[in-house]
Amino acid sequence: MINTCSSLLYHIFSVVKKHYFHGVKILFLFPYPLQQAPSQRFRFEQYFEALLKNGYSINSQSFWGEYYWKVLYKKGNAFQKLAGLLNGFWRRLIILGSVPAADIVFIHRELTPVGPPVFEWIITRLFRKKVIFDFDDAIWLPNTSESNKAAAFLKWHGKTASICQWAWRVSAGNEFLAAYARQFNPQVVVNPTTVDADNYHRHSLRSEKALNNPPIIGWTGSHSTLPYLDQLWPMLEDLATMHAFQFMVIANQPPQAAYPWLKFIQWNQATEIEDLAQFDIGVMPLKDDDWSKGKCGFKALQYMAMGIATVASPVGVNNDIVQHGANGFLCNDSQSWLSTLQQLLEDETLRKKVGDAGLNTVSGKFSVASNSENFLTLFLE
Repeated sequence: MINTCSSLLYHIFSVVKKHYFHGVKILFLFPYPLQQAPSQRFRFEQYFEALLKNGYSINSQSFWGEYYWKVLYKKGNAFQKLAGLLNGFWRRLIILGSVPAADIVFIHRELTPVGPPVFEWIITRLFRKKVIFDFDDAIWLPNTSESNKAAAFLKWHGKTASICQWAWRVSAGNEFLAAYARQFNPQVVVNPTTVDADNYHRHSLRSEKALNNPPIIGWTGSHSTLPYLDQLWPMLEDLATMHAFQFMVIANQPPQAAYPWLKFIQWNQATEIEDLAQFDIGVMPLKDDDWSKGKCGFKALQYMAMGIATVASPVGVNNDIVQHGANGFLCNDSQSWLSTLQQLLEDETLRKKVGDAGLNTVSGKFSVASNSENFLTLFLE
């Protein structure tokens, strides 16, 4: 009888707790359709399950619709892009009707890709809603892609500062971004980009595959980051005269290069982890500038979560993620890149050692499991 009463009281308490303490409605607003953009998938989408388990309810909307997203970064298609832009503004007007019912509005990067922060102002000033503003790049700096450079003059980069100032709380991907946000808002949380090392980036896939002969050096990214590979091509040409290897590029567009040792794989979400599992060595070259300092080390984290030996430029958060010679390598010039890759190609044991150490780093500091509590605190009073 006592046990039955205790169980009943516990059930009642759980229901009351869920209703009164976690019955929070969150409206997520972001640029691209769900499950399409890495910045969205690995900054907040993979935490939806944790939010739902804790009693929060979720509503969401992207600026770009599914159809228009597919043509956004293709060359040409100017009319369709314009139609998609107008459609996006219409979508934002419609979603304003859902704002009053939300307790918290989570804005990733911006609500519109061009123009001033009108919708952000309406939500924070007219509706007086608590806004969590999340960003993972130095988006206050001009950095328009080649495919959409015609719209560069319509960008309103100064709005990042305004949204930071109006926000209830700011979620920044690294300390460099957080330092910028603190100029306008003291309520800043460093919320690193993370990977699901247990369920998604399954390092077991690599241990199950046969040894590559020759070894595979790999890079993954998007059309916007492909130019970072330009600094590696001359070094890789020299490396190819010393060692046999394959250089694999996984992206949504092929690189503007042609070598017998270069292989391009079209990025596909359904196979991205299996494709990554082919790498023996993963590379992340960057330029040493403010835009790169705003990056959150996602490529390195992907490689390390898979147990792949990682080589990166010592820029920004890469210096926090990679301990040179322990869980990866940091290279700042052509000679260091050449000697490091040469060493890794020759030493399979070293590749495994730093790969295992990288996996431990990600599991402990940059995984969904290790960061869930930090992420959930964004929504607490």
